[in-house]
Amino acid sequence: MRRAMEIVYDRAGLHRYMREAVRVSGDNPVLIDRYLNDAIEVDVDCIADAESVYVAGVMEHIEEAGIHSGDSACSLPPYTLAPATVTELKAETEAMAKALGVVGLMNVQYAIKDDVIYVLEVNPRASRTVPFVAKATGVAVAKIGARVMAGARLSDFHLDDQAIAPHVAVKEAVFPFARFPDVDTILGPEMKSTGEVMGLDSSCERAFAKSQLGAGVILPEAGSVFLSVKDADKKGLPALARRLTEMGFTIMATRGTAARIRDAGLPVSIVNKVLEGRPHCVDAIRSGEVQLVINTASTPQSVADSFAIRRSALTHGVPHYTTMAGARAAVHAIAALKSGMLEVAPLQSYFRGSY
Repeated sequence: MRRAMEIVYDRAGLHRYMREAVRVSGDNPVLIDRYLNDAIEVDVDCIADAESVYVAGVMEHIEEAGIHSGDSACSLPPYTLAPATVTELKAETEAMAKALGVVGLMNVQYAIKDDVIYVLEVNPRASRTVPFVAKATGVAVAKIGARVMAGARLSDFHLDDQAIAPHVAVKEAVFPFARFPDVDTILGPEMKSTGEVMGLDSSCERAFAKSQLGAGVILPEAGSVFLSVKDADKKGLPALARRLTEMGFTIMATRGTAARIRDAGLPVSIVNKVLEGRPHCVDAIRSGEVQLVINTASTPQSVADSFAIRRSALTHGVPHYTTMAGARAAVHAIAALKSGMLEVAPLQSYFRGSY
């Protein structure tokens, strides 16, 4: 049995984790990494030969860095990164591919914080994102990568990595949580997803809405939203709560979260945590009073205390998000849904040509 990866937030948590990790791992090393709070994670896929590099896709993760890349939704092209940052990411990817002598596919994972670009991983191989990039761009990335490995040149395919597609593609993870009664739905550094879906549309908001439908999540357009978030996320609460209120949703929240919303001059009703006695938030979810749940937690104790919230939402088919980034994307998607119906089009209709 191995010790799972974990994000620790203080010295006491580190001491506790090390005691348990060393006991389980024995003589095997324990890896400790510095964690970047509130960083943006980016995946870049490219194809290289002996002469040139083609950047096939730059994907901005919707969830913040720290959530496993396989569990995070992502947007292609990036939806918040400045053009200069995207240009720099492409240049760094090209430089690394040439320096490593890569022939074929390569994937790089970056984190961006305070305009500083950090390299997390460089994988000189095909990544799980390659099928998504191929479908999103209309370029047969895997096929071309394989042919380059067999001796073809990139110049044979007339590729243009400066071309910008007139649409946005969003990849969303699909999880098996409903099949396992004791599994927590909260996202973290360990991968939990077993599949993925894609949404394509003219904007990131509409593409995200389609990706949720593909993953079996039906976003509500009216009703009540339950909020309970960790202290670090409370600074983003007023904007999120205001957008929900403007769209006609009513808001209920646990005491600490409600206080921050009320300080911003927004209406909110207080509901008990499970430990505070009934009627509590889980009762509200089970009785159908809640149409959307936004719940974030950090410490092991708060994660354990809020498990019933997430599990009840899953059991009763209530859409729920465990990161503020995911919650913001969902709220923007709801706004897009309320502004007009989603349209359906064949995948091939999004592309001007094929390779």
